[in-house]
Parts: sequence; C-alpha cells; structure tokens
Amino acid sequence: MDLRHLGRTGLRVSRLGLGTLTWGRGTDEGDAAQLLKTFWEAGGTLVDTADVYADGGAEVILGRLVGSLVPREELLIATKAGSVPDPERRFDTSRGHLLPALDASLRRLGTDYVDLWQIHAYDPLTPLEETLQALDIAVSSGRARYAGVSNFCGWQLAKAATWQQAGLGTRTALASTQMEYSLLQRGVEREVLPAAIDLGVGLLPSSPLGRGVLTGKYRDGTPPGSRGASEGLAPFVAPYLDETAARIVEAVAIAADGLAVTPLQVALAWVRDRPGVVAPLLGARTAQQLSEALSVEGLSLPDEIRRALDDVSAPVHRYPDHDWSSL
Repeated sequence: MDLRHLGRTGLRVSRLGLGTLTWGRGTDEGDAAQLLKTFWEAGGTLVDTADVYADGGAEVILGRLVGSLVPREELLIATKAGSVPDPERRFDTSRGHLLPALDASLRRLGTDYVDLWQIHAYDPLTPLEETLQALDIAVSSGRARYAGVSNFCGWQLAKAATWQQAGLGTRTALASTQMEYSLLQRGVEREVLPAAIDLGVGLLPSSPLGRGVLTGKYRDGTPPGSRGASEGLAPFVAPYLDETAARIVEAVAIAADGLAVTPLQVALAWVRDRPGVVAPLLGARTAQQLSEALSVEGLSLPDEIRRALDDVSAPVHRYPDHDWSSL
C-alpha cells in the first residue's frame, strides 16, 4: 500500500487506515484479529482507536493483538482522549484529565508510546493553551510521537494550529485532524479542510463510506444485520437515508457499474484522493468487507466520473463560506 506524509511531518502512514470503533462492542477479539491481520498483510500501518471505544475495550483488544499477531514496530497506533461520561460535560481536555487518560491508554494498549495522540473534541470549558500544553508534555515525555485533534471546526483548528506555529506557550505542531468526510458529508470542505491544507494539517476522514450507506446496501431497504437494523446504531445511519442521499448513492452505483467495480470502491477512491486527505479510516465489520475496501488501492477514478460525483454531491455554499469549487 502506498504511504503518505501525515501533514507537514516526517511520519508516513498507509493511505488507508483501520478504525476500531466497534471493537469490543459488536466486533469480538477473534474478528478483530482477522481484521488486523488482513489490514497488515495488505500493507496497512495506521490503526485508529480511542479511550472511549467500548469503554476502553477497543484499546485492550488492540493491545492484546499487537506483538502477538503483528509486530509493534510495523504499526502506527493512533488513539484519542477527552471524551468523558459526565452528565455535566461531554468533553474534558484539561491537563488533569488528558495526561492520566493517556497513561491509562498506554496500559491498555501494552505499549510505551502511541504514534499519534489526538484530542477527541474541542472543550469550551478548558483554555485552549492548557490543552495544547498537555500535547507538549505527551510528546516531550515520549509517550506520544505526534499530536492531532478530532472534531474541531474551522476556527478551532486554525486557532490551535496557529498558536502552535507561533510558539504561544506550546511547541508541538498539529499533525492531523480527524473529521467525518464522504460523498454524503462534505461539510468539512467549507472551512475545516481549507484551513487544514493552508496550515499543513493532514485530514483523516472517518466514516468515508457515509456510515455504510454508500456501499448501496440500503438501496432496497434496511438489510438484517446491518447498522441501520441495530437498535443502538440505527439513529447513526438514519440521517443518510433521505432522498438527497439516495440520489448520490444511485450515482455511485452507476459509476461502479461503468467501471466494473463496487460502489464501496468508488466512494472510497473518491474521498481518498480529495485534496488534503491523508488516510480514510475504514470501519469494516468482517475481513471480507475489509478486503474489498483494501482492493481500492489499484483504483483511480477517471476525471469525468470524479467530476460527476462532485456535482451530484456538491454541498450548498452560502456567504461567507469558502469557495471550494476552485480546487
């Protein structure tokens, strides 16, 4: 698998990443082992998790598999901290929370360091400089090699990255930002992605297949066993089952037929090759699904198909949104 630099850093990662959101909750250790082995054997290196996935269970499973199944030095482990089960606040990015959370992640993962440590979301109750200083401490202590953020809107990302570049109480440059991005969700193109490109921050798209909808599995209803049929995950899928999404899914299916590939491959190739994207994160449930996604490595969309998909999925830009059409 080809490698790409993570932002303006020397770290190179596989241009597809493996997500672990369902590990420990819907994906047991045996299935996770098959996923990780399939990903690694295809040349994948970047595995993304978080301390809140299955209440730490995803990190525990990954920690058990690294070393025994895949050499630690051949994987780049990314995790996140900052989400909290607190009825008074959803996020806590204070030093008091973040640094103990990182230590707990390292214990669960069974490693001395993570390759990428990410702030899970912006915390309006904690001064940004305190959060950024926690990143400094993590990197300078060797517990994290690189730092990033997740779910920061445009001004939040720009503020954090600019403060770091200016050395305002912090030295660790942001390597990445993780955001949902697909043909069904192009909101990052308004401000987040232009800011990331300008500031040299690499984008790691989550849900690159539109929460599974872009595979076409929901074209004729909700199939049994899918996320949309799950009581817990149905609300997660529902926003992408409207008429607008259906038009985009149909266009992807037509493109796939013309190229003799699958809708999954078309949708994934589109987001993988967007400006500023480093590595879409794949959330496959089975090794077979993952293998199909990884086969996109040899696919590049023809310009006419890419433009047609751009047009059918184009988000509405109104003042004062950035004009993305020039890119």
